[in-house]
Amino acid sequence: MNQANNDRKSLDQRISDYRPSKKILAWSIVISAILTTIFGFIAGGWVTGGSARLMATVAARDAVAELASTECVNRFLGGTDAAQRLTDLKALSSWQRDDFVKDGGWSQFGSEEVVGAAVMCADKLAAMDGVPETTSSAAVEG
Repeated sequence: MNQANNDRKSLDQRISDYRPSKKILAWSIVISAILTTIFGFIAGGWVTGGSARLMATVAARDAVAELASTECVNRFLGGTDAAQRLTDLKALSSWQRDDFVKDGGWSQFGSEEVVGAAVMCADKLAAMDGVPETTSSAAVEG
């Protein structure tokens, strides 16, 4: 008779009447936690502490190299013969340009060479169409 009553109940009523055991409830919690963790690391962007430290180190190194390469470009273009040096740099193959910048000392800061600065500097310089004209603020105002 009980089976006949279950057949007459709607699916919604049967779900509402269902009372899971403590064992099923515990396993449901464990499986939910595992699936949440897997989904978080795969699709949610979660990272381990070691990965976060590595990403921060790489980001800091790249930021220093970007800043150093900008200063390198300014030093390179600061001389009176910048146009000739830029022509010489562009005449070199791409894999020789960073050595040209290193040899010129434009990517040297103190006694240290900033990792990646010479390559970024050479790439920025090679992408230029020519030496930009500088305008001092005194000439503009006067």
